[in-house]
Amino acid sequence: MELKGKLIKLLELQSGEGKNGVWRKQEFIVETTGQYPKKVCFSLWGDKAAQVGGKENADVTVFFDIESREYNNRWYTEAKAWKVEAGAGSSSDYNQETPPDDIDMNQDVSDDELPF
Repeated sequence: MELKGKLIKLLELQSGEGKNGVWRKQEFIVETTGQYPKKVCFSLWGDKAAQVGGKENADVTVFFDIESREYNNRWYTEAKAWKVEAGAGSSSDYNQETPPDDIDMNQDVSDDELPF
């Protein structure tokens, strides 16, 4: 999935050491545009944490996956970013194609012309 918006807050870099070695996590907040803007917290793990460094107040496109996990009968959801690009661009979030201009939506179609 992808989301376009403005990077409004870069949270403090977190790091530690676990059973698999050293880990790093960078969380950041992106605000969507539109009539009802939403704020979304994303996280970047490992070496990818450097992708958002020093870009606050910039337009960004965030490519991410959503993952939920259970712990002690409670569910936790995280938006894990895997790529952050500067500039929100102009492409659609939903990959919708614009219909061709030469289609007449008022044209009558008989049942004989349907392909199924």
